[in-house]
Amino acid sequence: MTTAPTTSPNETTTETMPLQPLLNDALIVLRAPTQVWSDGTGDMGAAAVHGVYHGDVRHLSALVASCDESPIEWISTAPDGASRVVFGGLLRGVDDTTPDPKVRLLRDRRVDDGVVSEAWTVASRVDRPVRATLRLRLTPEFAQLHEVKSGHARPRSVETSVDGDCARVDAGPQGLELVAPGARVASGADGVEAQWSIEVPAFGAVEIGWTLTLRDDTLVVGSATVPARWDAADVAAHAPDPRLARWLRTALDDLDALRLVLPEHPRDEFFAAGAPWFFTLFGRDSIWAARLALPLDREMAASTLRVLARLQGTDDDAQTAQEPGKILHELRASALEIPGEGIVLPPKYYGSVDSTPLWICLLADAWRAGMPADEVRELLPALRGALGWIRDSGDSDGDGFLDYIDRLGTGLSNQGWKDSGDSIQWRDGTLAEGPIALCEVQAYAYEAALAGADLLAEFGEATDADDIAFWREWAADLKKRFAETYWVETPEGRYPAVALDRDKRPVDTLTSNIGHLLGTGILSPDDEAHVAELLRGESMSSGYGIRTMSTGAAGYWPVSYHGGSVWVHDTAICAHGMLRAGRIDDARAVVAGLLDAAEGFAYRVPELHAGDPRTHSSVPTPYPAACRPQAWSAAAAVVCLTTLTSAPGA
Repeated sequence: MTTAPTTSPNETTTETMPLQPLLNDALIVLRAPTQVWSDGTGDMGAAAVHGVYHGDVRHLSALVASCDESPIEWISTAPDGASRVVFGGLLRGVDDTTPDPKVRLLRDRRVDDGVVSEAWTVASRVDRPVRATLRLRLTPEFAQLHEVKSGHARPRSVETSVDGDCARVDAGPQGLELVAPGARVASGADGVEAQWSIEVPAFGAVEIGWTLTLRDDTLVVGSATVPARWDAADVAAHAPDPRLARWLRTALDDLDALRLVLPEHPRDEFFAAGAPWFFTLFGRDSIWAARLALPLDREMAASTLRVLARLQGTDDDAQTAQEPGKILHELRASALEIPGEGIVLPPKYYGSVDSTPLWICLLADAWRAGMPADEVRELLPALRGALGWIRDSGDSDGDGFLDYIDRLGTGLSNQGWKDSGDSIQWRDGTLAEGPIALCEVQAYAYEAALAGADLLAEFGEATDADDIAFWREWAADLKKRFAETYWVETPEGRYPAVALDRDKRPVDTLTSNIGHLLGTGILSPDDEAHVAELLRGESMSSGYGIRTMSTGAAGYWPVSYHGGSVWVHDTAICAHGMLRAGRIDDARAVVAGLLDAAEGFAYRVPELHAGDPRTHSSVPTPYPAACRPQAWSAAAAVVCLTTLTSAPGA
């Protein structure tokens, strides 16, 4: 999910370049596929990310509340879960002359699928009636999400009509309707305005409100229609650490709000990757989020598997990076363009080297967690297709390792989870050239081959016997060749290289990728112990999680997207692997850092944060463009619960 800068660090310009919006100070209320970003007052328009979004379109770029007779002095912001927040303000311009404030405005915002509503309550303790004129101003925009993300937002032409207390704004495939009961609604060059003239009785209160209904005829995803299958409060009650309990309540509410479906299969849910840029299906992200949350919700894993199986590749198409048996990377309503990088991704894009083996791993995990046998059998054709992709297409250059390369030059240059253009570096900072064979992808493939053989042995036919033997032999050979090829020795020690480059040389940077090898079986127990020790060492552990790149690498920078930052899901995967490898003390030490990070972010952990050591900062430093909430970051809380409640030796 690339959000890295589009300009070189050495590039200079005499003009102001469009910049990606910063998110760390903005407030979000959401129910996928709808999200609302504002400041702490509830108003929108002062920051580049602000607005009301539905799907991949920002319907409103600004929304402002005001009072003619008094400034609104906002004093409180009270979130109530992912989909509601209440803002509190004072109207001292219509108050009496005593010191205590006696006229208050409460602004109760709620977000649902395609609906944003607010109830405004003006309450008074003044001994006389209070008159006020309240206004709501809206600025329609209908800019594409990728334009907003790159700083190139372009408003679309609209047609606006007003009928009483209702305004409709039409922008072709998208539109919105404002209903403001009791208000005088008008439209003009600056947008739409609703005006209420109210009189609050002495010691009384008046409530007004409005509802915004959003339309997007191009949507390819929809909101989940049934309640979440977990009770966040009940799950949190089992947490052995009060900080984890608070994180779980927030994370599980976010996961609830991030649930999506495809309209043609409304019963099969998956997790949207994250807000604001990834409110859709991402193969890798949705798989990992479901996998990390599996102890909580097995049905989410099963439905995610089915959703992706229906979109599994059937053709060899360089335009979409599709290949037979390959699992989707990303689904959008329209092509995704990243200005300045030359990247244009089609609506269905398959440029992911790890989604396919990870799909197999999730299927095996879900089966072992109790996924019904008939549901597993239904996915055997997709399993055979995914194994076929590993065998026939995953290795582009025939060296026996899964790799990737962008065949057209307009897709993602890096197609593992670290997908920014500068993520795969040598220790001296030089970028590796592809095809790139990532170390963790070999581990996923090893685990997938054995898991696939086990699934075929359990659910397949007698004719699968040769394939079962093939995949077990293939896995054993991969493990042997990995041990012979990937390990490097540098001044930082001995460890698996992050990748092989196009010349089959091991790229020698120490990175968090090696944590994904743990628990897959591709390493010996002694090597797992060694890798775990490296990850907990000073160069890799910030104290708030595991860095993506060692401080000993020339390319290290604590606020680099993939070159020194800490990703919560990445650290959780390392802890998950440690736990699977039987290294529970290592896993718990890693979880302790994640809990400190969660506390520092008020328990809504972002996509990533800076890799600064905790000795330099009492709280983690934000990566200012990090998305939040993020499904796999939220699911990391479940890994922490599993780790802290697992018995030694379990």
